[in-house]
Amino acid sequence: MESGNVTTPFGRRPMTFGMLASQTAAGKIEPGRSIDKWKIYRALCEAKPMLGITDRALAILNALLSFYPKGELSEENGLVVFPSNAQLSLRAHGMAEQTIRRHLASLVEAGLLIRKDSPNGKRYARKEQGGDIREAFGFSLAPLLARADEIERLAAEVAAERLHLQRLKERLTLCRRDVAKLIEMALEEGVAGDWGGIHLHFRNIVERLPRSPSAAQIADALDELELLRNEITNQLEMQEETHNRSGNAPHYERHIQNSNPQYITEFEPSFETKQGAMADDRPVGQAEPAAPVQKREDTNSHVQAATYASAGSGALKSFPLGLVLQACPEIAAYGPEGSIGSWRDLMAAAVVVRSMLGVSPSAYEEACEVMGPENAATVMACVLERAGHINSAGGYLRDLTRRAERGEFAIGPMLMALARTSLPMRNKTG
Repeated sequence: MESGNVTTPFGRRPMTFGMLASQTAAGKIEPGRSIDKWKIYRALCEAKPMLGITDRALAILNALLSFYPKGELSEENGLVVFPSNAQLSLRAHGMAEQTIRRHLASLVEAGLLIRKDSPNGKRYARKEQGGDIREAFGFSLAPLLARADEIERLAAEVAAERLHLQRLKERLTLCRRDVAKLIEMALEEGVAGDWGGIHLHFRNIVERLPRSPSAAQIADALDELELLRNEITNQLEMQEETHNRSGNAPHYERHIQNSNPQYITEFEPSFETKQGAMADDRPVGQAEPAAPVQKREDTNSHVQAATYASAGSGALKSFPLGLVLQACPEIAAYGPEGSIGSWRDLMAAAVVVRSMLGVSPSAYEEACEVMGPENAATVMACVLERAGHINSAGGYLRDLTRRAERGEFAIGPMLMALARTSLPMRNKTG
């Protein structure tokens, strides 16, 4: 049994009001009160952020509890344990004695232990003739019994806060997925609107979150994303109503307007050399000399534009130039004067990149015929962005071309994936 007297620490350790308060509270334990020692320890592990203790300090407390002979903490069984630091080190997985002393002091300061020092500072117990412990000097576990209700309440609050944070994270994940897929769908279907700007705003909201956000930070981001999702949904619903009233005419008009079959021959030097050769020197299937071709293009330009729109852009949707440059920033260095300001500049840069990556002129020409010049240039920009992960750029482009012919390839997911990876890199380097 413990005496109810106030004890002071041995040696140079000062007495504090916190120690006095812990001893006063321990003296008010209800008679007959007991609690499972491992249950209260689990509650302490849960409530450690609220109590200001570390996991290493809890490891020392675990070792102390292992020296308590009973499973239930109670005054009848005594509440003082008296292992030496060497014994504690063995049960704390070899923790250094200096570290043990530091964490014992933190447990005392947190009001979870009470020092009951002997006259010489040693830890030991005096036993009666029958073997029962009459008085023990060491560390009293009485604060755990006295503060059991408080510790369990703090543990419940921490658990509730963790559950609240988990549910917020789940809602945030669902909302992020909804916004990303709605933007991707709008780009894939060619819906009118500043989807590049919307996607940039979406990424800015997500990137503002720290690595370990608090519940308040997640709630703020969730409010912004839910508002953005509602705006996107309303815009898509209005576009759907307009689409149902007017049919598909605006959808095809945009692609015909952006198609220009002359870009391929203008920006591909190897084509110009072949077109200028004599007819007898051309291989089978080679294009006619430049002059007849130019004449026929001048007379049938409208027919050719419609052909490109139906054969290439009809199968794949084109995307805003700003979005392409946002997802594929590396292609800008290959444009005229080191920048890209128009689709014409992008297609000129794509020809340079094609040669640099070893893509044959025939593979790129076939891609232009199937996908359309703008989409082929966009694909080349994506290939350049992923060049380190592609073994054969030419074979990869031919595979995409065949898939596009079968209607199994879409540029939208490729652009969105690159946009998600390129924005954090620009934020770090910029």
